[in-house]
Amino acid sequence: MDGVDPPKETQGGKEEQAAVSSVAEQNKALVRRFYEAQMKGDLDTVGELLAPDFVDHSVLPGQDPSREGYIRSTAEVTAAFSDIRITFDYQATDGDDMVISRLTTRSVLDRGLLGMKPTAGRERVFPIIVINRIVGGKIAEEWSANTVAPFLEDLQQEIRQRERVEQELQVARRIQQASLPKEVPSLEDWHIAPYYQPAREVGGDFYDFHLLSEGRLGLAVGDATGKGVPAALVMSTTCGMLRLAAQNYFPPGEILERVNEALFPYIPANMFVTCFYAILDPRSGHLSYANAGHDLPYMWRSSECEELRARGMPLGLMPGMSYEEKEITLDAGEAALFYSDGLVEAHDPKGEMFGFPRLRALVAEHGEERSLGNLLLEELYSFVGEGWEQEDDITLLTLRRSPSLS
Repeated sequence: MDGVDPPKETQGGKEEQAAVSSVAEQNKALVRRFYEAQMKGDLDTVGELLAPDFVDHSVLPGQDPSREGYIRSTAEVTAAFSDIRITFDYQATDGDDMVISRLTTRSVLDRGLLGMKPTAGRERVFPIIVINRIVGGKIAEEWSANTVAPFLEDLQQEIRQRERVEQELQVARRIQQASLPKEVPSLEDWHIAPYYQPAREVGGDFYDFHLLSEGRLGLAVGDATGKGVPAALVMSTTCGMLRLAAQNYFPPGEILERVNEALFPYIPANMFVTCFYAILDPRSGHLSYANAGHDLPYMWRSSECEELRARGMPLGLMPGMSYEEKEITLDAGEAALFYSDGLVEAHDPKGEMFGFPRLRALVAEHGEERSLGNLLLEELYSFVGEGWEQEDDITLLTLRRSPSLS
């Protein structure tokens, strides 16, 4: 094997040795030029130095080992990294066609690549050993030694973690969707319009309807703290407990009391559930309600917006809680809006929150419109702007009594 140092004389003769040494040096120079072109993103030179039948023996699963695949991968790497530098620490030859190089690359990852996250300006340093076979002045094959194994292990671990997170999100979405009502109750002289939009990282929002005796209707809107599978499981459990309590037709305050007592022993210590529960008598418009720490609903009447206030702690925090019960009557043309914090806590590009005052003003101004929920969503999307990444689940539930009763 010939190294960087001048070769020693052998019995083969000085002329023969000089010729071999000259070819070795040319091949080593070709490899240096090849990697320097990659560093600069000079794809024309990279393509010029690769043999038509080039094969890369060190590709990751799913990558193309051909000449075209190598050029494509080089383009992706140079586009993702900046400040790329290569240092050749050592070069040697084996025979007249193999060049062995030990080099160190330094670079900054500016955008994601193969599951890797940007390094926020932090420099990545990778020692690499590569072997190139040279045929006719072209690079015909390449092998990479396992000095990049730590990088590959980190990459594979990151990919596995992302896959695991995505699987958990899918499970959470299925749990949440299975817990939501499949149909909206149809009541004479009433219009009920739910809207639910989960965030990518699923939260614990829920809404539900309970058909009660004497034609009454139970309505629940709530939010379990946290994200992913834990929030979805707590949300699903809470929905089941609410349905069970509603079967016995307890008043709203007592329903929340019973669910709180049933939920407290089993809910994780760092979690709780906010919930607004109401019972509507469609014939009279009478609405009784209780609140377990949920965002205050709004009632629209005569161009004014009122908060539906009732005191109560979130569910699952502590046992022995009681929940204040209030009641109102929705007359012809009046409406109530129930919602989750994903609406009011959305932020615009400058970091400003949509907020309760903005929501209340919009309800006061547009409360008489039948499509109040759609209008609020339009205002939200206008507020957050294009490219907005939804931070939390958004739930809206509009309950409106017809202006002209049958």
